[in-house]
Amino acid sequence: MASRDLSSEVSRAILDRIRKARRVSVLTGAGVSAESGIPTFRGAGGIWEKYDFNKLATPHGFMENPELAWDWYQLRQREMMKAQPNEAHLVIAEMEDHFPSFAVLTQNIDGFHRRAGSRNIVELHGNIWRMRCVRDGTIVELDSPVEHIPPLCQCGSIMRPDVVWFGEPLPSEAIEAASTVARESDVMFVVGTSAIVYPAAALPALTKSAGGLVVEVNVEPTPVTAYAALTLFGPAGEVLPAFWTLVR
Repeated sequence: MASRDLSSEVSRAILDRIRKARRVSVLTGAGVSAESGIPTFRGAGGIWEKYDFNKLATPHGFMENPELAWDWYQLRQREMMKAQPNEAHLVIAEMEDHFPSFAVLTQNIDGFHRRAGSRNIVELHGNIWRMRCVRDGTIVELDSPVEHIPPLCQCGSIMRPDVVWFGEPLPSEAIEAASTVARESDVMFVVGTSAIVYPAAALPALTKSAGGLVVEVNVEPTPVTAYAALTLFGPAGEVLPAFWTLVR
């Protein structure tokens, strides 16, 4: 892929402000992982066009048929294990070493940011590589797809994927941490998210209202486009490396 030249699209004032920033965050959504071959959940071609979220991504559906749900999550884990972090994930990990304070706020559950080398990550919607006991909340980390379906806790109860399902609130610790990061960010990059799923979609507005700079990277306009200081349209794996070359 030919390197994209963004020099005519980015002002020197914005570059200078990013270079001087001390607190930087990146909010990522499904569009980032889509470039690694992981389908998005919503929109044309999204997962919920093909599968019934009521059976696979709600507490009631899970408890009604945990074997069916776990069959699907096991398949998803296998797909994610075969896929690799893309250039956007790698550049975001590189950015962390450049700024005194840096955080990744992600709506993705695939764990690609950590695999790419990011360290300070707030997972707003959980992680498919963790499971949680439905009775006592015990957390178990996974380094490979779950083997026995349904997996059981040591207490004998069923384990569920440690992800946020429809009808469930985001973990309070995660949204509080993300909100604090957003309010304190000198710059927030908003990458590959539709910015329509709340409360995550409100995070860029927190940065903006606190006087921070919002830079958006997406393939199409979103609600963030209206107030971002800069929006760059295109795939994150193409745009972010080109943009980071300018910043450095």
